[in-house]
Amino acid sequence: MSGDKYSVLLPTYNERENLPLIVWLLVKYFGESGFNYEIIVIDDGSPDGTLEVAEQLQKVYGEDKILLRPRAKKLGLGTAYIHGMKHASGNFIIIMDADLSHHPKFIPEFIQKQKEGDYDLVSGTRYRGNGGVYGWDLRRKLISRGANFLAQVLLRPGASDLTGSFRLYKKKVLESLVEQCVSKGYVFQMEMIVRARQLNYTIGEVPISFVDRVYGESKLGGNEIVSYAKGLLMLFATT
Repeated sequence: MSGDKYSVLLPTYNERENLPLIVWLLVKYFGESGFNYEIIVIDDGSPDGTLEVAEQLQKVYGEDKILLRPRAKKLGLGTAYIHGMKHASGNFIIIMDADLSHHPKFIPEFIQKQKEGDYDLVSGTRYRGNGGVYGWDLRRKLISRGANFLAQVLLRPGASDLTGSFRLYKKKVLESLVEQCVSKGYVFQMEMIVRARQLNYTIGEVPISFVDRVYGESKLGGNEIVSYAKGLLMLFATT
């Protein structure tokens, strides 16, 4: 195996129900593909007890795999990435949502894609190949596509999905981009891609299906829920 290590940054706010499942899926897909990884949970003072859940997960999977880097209050996505990167030991960083709208099964594809072209960053795109959006009504699809189309025309960023937040970066590339970004929230994701283009970073794309978090049941297939439940039982039996 190569000496590469992948640090997954998971900013969380009120994700106590989703966090065990996303972590389990990350461990599963990284385990199956054999890549070296760590998961950094950056909780912004969730009132629902997300951090307590994360502490339990850390006991189950080990402190070398799950790192907890909480903050006292909600301070935004951009600063969460900066905060997480300071503690990341990987030479690659993966950013994704902790609410299961991004499926960890795509991560091995991101990694393969990155290796193919030695890309500076790889972005999951909902608008290429067999990528798609599930659980979004037509209006939101139009707004999302419209936002992307406008940005394409105005900014010519060279990537088809600008607002997505499921990406793999070379750590040094992400560090240099974050330093330059001034936006917050969703615009932050867009600015990162635009600045990457300005700085002539290379961008690879992987088609992903993106599931809206409003539809809890449709996020994962039944067989995954079953194998997750089995996995949990195994863990409780052995820890």
